[in-house]
Amino acid sequence: MQAQLPLAFEIVSLVVLLLILAADLVLAFKRPHVPSFKEATLWVVFYVGLALIFALLMLIFADGEHAGQFLAGWLTEYSLSIDNLFVFVIIMARFNVPRKYQQEALMVGIIIALVLRGIFILIGAQLIESLSWIFYIFGAFLLYTAWKQAFGSGDEGDGENGFIRLLRKRVDIAPDFDAAKVRTTFNGKRMFTPMLIVFLALGSTDLLFALDSIPAIFGITQSPFIVFTANVFALMGLRQLYFLLGGLLEKLVYLHYGIAFILAFIGVKLVSHALHANEVFFINGGQPVEWAPEIDTWTSLVVIILSMAVATIASLIKMRHDGKSVKSELSDAAHPDEPAK
Repeated sequence: MQAQLPLAFEIVSLVVLLLILAADLVLAFKRPHVPSFKEATLWVVFYVGLALIFALLMLIFADGEHAGQFLAGWLTEYSLSIDNLFVFVIIMARFNVPRKYQQEALMVGIIIALVLRGIFILIGAQLIESLSWIFYIFGAFLLYTAWKQAFGSGDEGDGENGFIRLLRKRVDIAPDFDAAKVRTTFNGKRMFTPMLIVFLALGSTDLLFALDSIPAIFGITQSPFIVFTANVFALMGLRQLYFLLGGLLEKLVYLHYGIAFILAFIGVKLVSHALHANEVFFINGGQPVEWAPEIDTWTSLVVIILSMAVATIASLIKMRHDGKSVKSELSDAAHPDEPAK
């Protein structure tokens, strides 16, 4: 029988994660700067190490199944969050956010995204508990999203969604930034700065990505705690990953195929699970479909790792084939404002 995570472990974990997020937020606002390549790398390594330690604690306090679910869920969210970075780059360029203040914008946007995702996760957990057939819808949606990811036009828009355009019409926005402030005085009148729009654009855009990622991770685990913590760990290092890889992402040309394959795999897994536990009256007379396989957590973990590894390696090989140095591309990504050498 599968062990349960102790309630005390869940409570302490959430408190510690909130404290880390609060400390990260304070640091971002106390020291507005553009992180160096080394600094961004160290922070990414720190957050990845933190996630691995958390998985180890799950193994100690519960069992390998919980640890495996967290690792698979975290890697899924982390790989899907790479898509977010493409849009983050577009939003920063669209609103001409000074690089010195992009850390604050990203941090607040991520906090907003976590709050909205938390609400989304609670709703998803309730739907799964009361409506078993929701897995059919989640699975079909992920398969559709995978198709769009692999064969879509790749057009990410101009960085604004309908909510942001509506806000522009209703709220007075100053023409220029005032550091990272959301309120300023312009021509003697108190107004919001463009930073408010940037915060909301980042947070609301990430929520749209959650429409893909939340169903995907529910295909790995139905534990709201694991779903939420996997999202937290994936998003915590996203700010540093933005500065580390922001300029390199568009050069990893096969990465979106890896992401698409992960989405398709989890979509198939969800449909298979729905068939295995079928209660829909017009499918097999409302009886479970016995031949439908149940794909285990560790198989999912291997597929996710291999998909991202193959897509990344293939992209790097193409980069070298095109005569580009991976090291110089990484350097350019870390310092996009410096003139080319």
